[in-house]
Amino acid sequence: MKYRRLGRTGLKVSEISLGSWLTYGNSVAEETVAKMTQRAFDLGINFLDTANVYAKGEAEILLGKALKSHSRDSYVLATKAFWPMGDGPNDRGLSRKHVFEQVHASLKRLQTDYVDIFYCHRYDPETPVEETLRTIEDMVRQGKVLYVGVSEWTAAQIQEGLSVADRYLLDRIVVNQPQYNMFNRTIESEIIPLSERSGVSQVVFSPLAQGVLTGKYRKGQQLPEGSRANDPTANAWIFNFLGEAHLDKVEQLIGVANELSVSLSTLALAWILRQSNVASALVGATKIEQLEENVKASGVVLPADVIQKIEEILA
Repeated sequence: MKYRRLGRTGLKVSEISLGSWLTYGNSVAEETVAKMTQRAFDLGINFLDTANVYAKGEAEILLGKALKSHSRDSYVLATKAFWPMGDGPNDRGLSRKHVFEQVHASLKRLQTDYVDIFYCHRYDPETPVEETLRTIEDMVRQGKVLYVGVSEWTAAQIQEGLSVADRYLLDRIVVNQPQYNMFNRTIESEIIPLSERSGVSQVVFSPLAQGVLTGKYRKGQQLPEGSRANDPTANAWIFNFLGEAHLDKVEQLIGVANELSVSLSTLALAWILRQSNVASALVGATKIEQLEENVKASGVVLPADVIQKIEEILA
């Protein structure tokens, strides 16, 4: 496993990190969570990601239990807040009240004294950025949060956050968590250039396009039994990538992967890690062998001619 610095900080995170969205507390049972987390450590993963809203807190609870047998200084732990955690008017967003309460609730569920990274899970147009960042600054000063992050913010919103932090001498945003994969490249035009100038890293989610870039979904074939796409209630996002145009590209990409004697998932993850601004690719897994396959991408450098061939396919 290779490790990269997070932004301009001294923190180093594994190139492949393990997330719990749609898995822990949903399709992955408690016993498997413990085994999956242990295997992640065995494979060199030191970066684990969750959020208060994942399975309404259950993902944090299961991850907290799984981490009890590991030394707290051996891993980097991230969580988030923004989405509704109740029906009340203050049970959502990034107000001082909601952030303050959710940080403490997450710490309780995770059974830890601090999280390494706290993400603003979306931009909140109803709360001044200064209010949110001051609240996180308070959490930093109290030792409950170490680094500030945002997720799915636009370039303009990230710039606003950086400017507010600089104006009031608050802890700066050092990481953004966007969606990024071969089929969704929106961060390349504005967010990555801004982030490179500003010392902000990307920790990308859905790097395998909800599993479509693993090669398990093939054109003209039935959906695999037990797959995510066979359970529409689990996650509708996957259907954005199952159209004929995407599956045509999958077939061509499998050909490129075969030429390199690697799996499509390795190719797709290595393609993401070609970006120096990406600190880590965040993967989810329901089976340990999926995780084992994903970590093979760490350290893989794609030749320039292969990157060009991929560009032609994706174009």
